[in-house]
Amino acid sequence: MKYYLIAGEASGDLHASNLMKALKETDKNADFRFWGGDLMTAQGGNPVKHYRELAFMGFAEVLMNLPTILKNISFCKEDILNYKPDAIIFIDYPGFNMRIAEWARKEGFQTHYYISPQIWAWKENRIKKIRRDVDYMYVILPFEEEFYSQKHNFPVHFVGHPLLDAIENRPPLDIEKFKNEHDLDDRPIIALLPGSRKQEIEKMLKIMLSITEDFREYQFIIAGAPSQDINFYHQFIKKSNVNLVMNKTYDVLTLAHAALVTSGTATLETALFKVPEVVCYKGNFISYHIAKQIINLDYISLVNLIMKREVVKELIQNDLNTKNLTSELKKILDDTVRQRIFRDYYELEQKLGGQGASKKTANLIYNKVLASKNR
Repeated sequence: MKYYLIAGEASGDLHASNLMKALKETDKNADFRFWGGDLMTAQGGNPVKHYRELAFMGFAEVLMNLPTILKNISFCKEDILNYKPDAIIFIDYPGFNMRIAEWARKEGFQTHYYISPQIWAWKENRIKKIRRDVDYMYVILPFEEEFYSQKHNFPVHFVGHPLLDAIENRPPLDIEKFKNEHDLDDRPIIALLPGSRKQEIEKMLKIMLSITEDFREYQFIIAGAPSQDINFYHQFIKKSNVNLVMNKTYDVLTLAHAALVTSGTATLETALFKVPEVVCYKGNFISYHIAKQIINLDYISLVNLIMKREVVKELIQNDLNTKNLTSELKKILDDTVRQRIFRDYYELEQKLGGQGASKKTANLIYNKVLASKNR
């Protein structure tokens, strides 16, 4: 069968690639066409556009790039019509995907949404469009099933979190080889995860690096995003205890003693690697203040949202500065604090529903498509 997938970010590329792998095991005749990244491309099929061309962050940035976004939407519709897929699979990326879903449903395509738009955080009224435009929803956070099924009477499938599979299935790390390749010594490692988009990296990395001189007994590793060129990072690295490792975030987290992490999926990945972290966020001034008015959440990190309490410290906007970041990093290097965090991380993992999210979702999608063909 023919599957058209749309992922617009690095995390979507990861989860979509694992879903494609599972679909190939379930459907021996699976054929893919997709918007995504290098991980999806590695699974085979026909890439249409890379997510580097799609990732615009924040309200102000979206407005500035609106002509490009609208052009991409028109092109996507035309491409789907030419491909004629048996199913369209949307992976997160709601601003773009919900527009395509509305059109696709009218055109008679079967629509599947894997990794729900975070309407529980903002734009809850999107539930009306989801009911209208999405045939099947697969959610990955435990509280989302209750949100959709009970609060809004929209049945969804809770499949567990795909990060559990991605982390469990990663290849083993040759530690000595890794250290030699990246000129690392025996000092404990503090990982810096400044995000995947240029805009956020520029904001976050300067602040993260401002504290390194106060922690000379540690070595810092910047986890370079696959969406960026290595030369982009060189402008930030001017200190002897800072290294850059490109496109090996999981290897970096495997060795990390602590981490400074930009808010997003990486906060959950860091927790699942059992690395104490400080969550950081500083956005565009206009975008941040618009978001503050319309987002109704107690926390910004997935770790705290899932646990419904503060497990990891969040430094947001003006609170993210050198003084506060230094103070909070010192706290998570303390053994007593670390033991408390480890206990919370174990509880977090239990809440995520176990492994097998990709396989469960692939089986559900395949059976839905098959059933529709047999009617």
